[in-house]
Amino acid sequence: MTHDSDILIVGGGLNGPALALACAQAGMTSTVIDALSTAAREDEGFDGRSYALALASQRLLNALGIWPRVAEHAQPILHIVTTDGRPGEGPVLPFAMHFDTAEMDEGVMGYILEDRYLRRALLEAIEANPKITHRAGETVVDQNITASDAQVTLASGETLRGALLVGADGRRSGVGMRAGIQRTGWDYGQTALVCAVEHEKPHEGTAHQFFMPHGPLAILPLPGNRSSIVWAEAPEIATHIAGLDDAGFLEALRPRFGDFLGEIRLAGKRFAYPLNLTMANQTVKERLALIGDAAQGVHPIAGQGFNQGLADVATLTQVLADARRRGEDIGSILVLERHRQWRSFDRTTLALGMDAVNRLFSNDNPILRIGRGLGMGLIDRLPALRRTFVREAAGVSGDVPNLLKGRPA
Repeated sequence: MTHDSDILIVGGGLNGPALALACAQAGMTSTVIDALSTAAREDEGFDGRSYALALASQRLLNALGIWPRVAEHAQPILHIVTTDGRPGEGPVLPFAMHFDTAEMDEGVMGYILEDRYLRRALLEAIEANPKITHRAGETVVDQNITASDAQVTLASGETLRGALLVGADGRRSGVGMRAGIQRTGWDYGQTALVCAVEHEKPHEGTAHQFFMPHGPLAILPLPGNRSSIVWAEAPEIATHIAGLDDAGFLEALRPRFGDFLGEIRLAGKRFAYPLNLTMANQTVKERLALIGDAAQGVHPIAGQGFNQGLADVATLTQVLADARRRGEDIGSILVLERHRQWRSFDRTTLALGMDAVNRLFSNDNPILRIGRGLGMGLIDRLPALRRTFVREAAGVSGDVPNLLKGRPA
């Protein structure tokens, strides 16, 4: 049977296009079915998030030819400081953890990059690639798996066929739901307030993670005297703060942010995102795979969500490329199981680990405060353990697929 593409990818955010480019590099064709129009995705105000790209993720983007398009907008992470405290009181010292890029042999720990630059670079790259068809503004209304292919029906009534169907369509994955895949998860009772600020003093490439009773506040360095803010609050507090004007928002932020970077002011729009954990109970079935948030949507506490998605891209591409070289059917469950097994341990341990850290730190229990303070202080005084954490966060430990090493799959 004739296929429209080797792979049908539902979801045109970040992971879907990245997978299409990786598979194209390995000789496979794909169709990216994107419910949003290109104009909507290219809108500067579409998504205000910034991503903490691990070193391994930067290597993948470089291998795909994306990094040269965005490098000038990326800020290297030179230091990470993690502290505990309360709004208006500042961090509890000396109980803090400090990580330095000097503890990495391979280079910097990672980079901070705004969504608007990365998204545009990925869209431009898939539009220009002859092995990729981008169906923007198209919605999938049905799917069917047969012995020979995966089929999707678009709202227009058109049917597309491929050897493999990939859901890169987010935490409420339609691909997963139509396949009968159940999810496990829970709401965190937190909402992330996201914005960028300009500040008086230089950040010196330092990322701060400040744990407060209602949730963590991340201050992530951007090029120039700017930082991206990811501020988790209880939903009722977040709703109130989100409804304030810019002056009121800054008044609420300042006692939490502190004055270590001098005066601050907003630089762009503000956004709010509810936070939850959601894990697909299955990430592969016959002729079907889920990647990114469709596979695992985690707490942004360590900025690892997008890195997990790119790890999915890297492992799935390598498994498919190896199978294709051997003449295997890339949609076979026997092939897709190799991807699942490769990713299973990392995706589960990271999701549950971030969940545990959030629960441990997002409270004001005095006994837990003492315990976690002593724990951070101990880790900070053990260079070998710090180095292990840094390498894990950079994505360079363990059985790493080729793309995360900067090499083609």
